[in-house]
Amino acid sequence: MGMIKEFKEFAMKGNVLDMAVGIIIGAAFGKIVSSLVSDVIMPPIGVVMGNVDFSSLAFTLREKTAEVPAVSVRYGVFINTVIDFLIVAFAIFVVIKQLNRLKRPEAPSPVTTKDCPRCLMAIPLKATRCGHCAVDLP
Repeated sequence: MGMIKEFKEFAMKGNVLDMAVGIIIGAAFGKIVSSLVSDVIMPPIGVVMGNVDFSSLAFTLREKTAEVPAVSVRYGVFINTVIDFLIVAFAIFVVIKQLNRLKRPEAPSPVTTKDCPRCLMAIPLKATRCGHCAVDLP
């Protein structure tokens, strides 16, 4: 019974739930980016390059026969996937950059000591005499 209780505590921690939500949203975002690349970005690029449909670009290594399916290298789909990756990577870069910009930098801790001009030992700022060498401080 203890193992089930430990698993429940682990699964209900905020980090695990945040990660699950991130994975689900990431998968949906990936589908959106794939559609953006294949349906919006690549068609105009294909038109500019002479009516090329990137998703159908391939070269055949072996033709289809009655018993064996065709073997082809679909490099057009690979190009689409690389562009998908670049868009997702850029979007993540922008999000992380903005999150880092929003984080407040830590304030430096206030100075509470100064060095004695004679013995160079650290002494409190308000001290009028060094506790190490007994010199009077200005």
